[in-house]
Amino acid sequence: MNRDINNPYIDMHIHTSFSDGEFTPREAVEYASKMKLSAISITDHDSVDGIDEALDCALQNDIEIIPGIELSSKAESEPGKSEIHILGYYIDYKSEYLKKSLDIFKKARYDRAVKIFERLKENGVELKNTDFINNIGNKAIGRLHFAKALIEEKFVCSVQEAFQRYLSKDKPAYVPKYSISVKDAIKLVLDSGGIPIMAHPYYVHYTDVDLFKSLIDCGLMGIEAWHIKHSENVVKRFTDIAKEFNLLVTGGSDCHGPYKKESPAMGKVKVPYSVLINLKKARESLRKN
Repeated sequence: MNRDINNPYIDMHIHTSFSDGEFTPREAVEYASKMKLSAISITDHDSVDGIDEALDCALQNDIEIIPGIELSSKAESEPGKSEIHILGYYIDYKSEYLKKSLDIFKKARYDRAVKIFERLKENGVELKNTDFINNIGNKAIGRLHFAKALIEEKFVCSVQEAFQRYLSKDKPAYVPKYSISVKDAIKLVLDSGGIPIMAHPYYVHYTDVDLFKSLIDCGLMGIEAWHIKHSENVVKRFTDIAKEFNLLVTGGSDCHGPYKKESPAMGKVKVPYSVLINLKKARESLRKN
């Protein structure tokens, strides 16, 4: 879809109920329309199952949907800051190759969830409602599901407390997630016809020049400069890095929908439409090559 836009903003990082978001894909699109966004990307963790619903709803709401995904990966050369998330835009989300890979991730996420449940129980926290595990279906389960369950059953008062007491690294119920190497995550996105972007780099302070060079050599094409937790100074820092290495810049709110009294983050990060124009140019270049 190419059209004149009245609102110059987009949101390229949105999670739905197919991973750890509260919105269904339809609700995400409808909220984006309410926020007068021109385009959004559905970037569920290790899942593409919500994209079709979002595309169907987008036709009624005059919004562009960019098929996306967020993959967890590890930088083996950085033991202290090992986790890197890779966003993939314009992936062929119907690719059998991609789906088979994601089936492995989903199975690993379920097995991890069972271990987290058992560790909570060993530490005196026995969750009574296990529907969020047993009825997960083809959705990708993560620690945020547990955090919300702990709140619902009044073991903690907030998501932050759930992570600080139980779910963060070195806490009683922490179980490391299944991850592929960052090189393999980039390759999976590229082999699925997509554009690989490093997500929220400030989370792990990835400003190491050698790391960027090595990931660019593996096919990394961009960096998420705008993010709900990136200040203006941080945005500038990462846009400067992108210019230095000739990388694309993207951005989004990392929206997980509404929860309790918290309003959705969608639309709160002002990402210009020019970002999407540059992504489209990169997509066309990939197709030609």
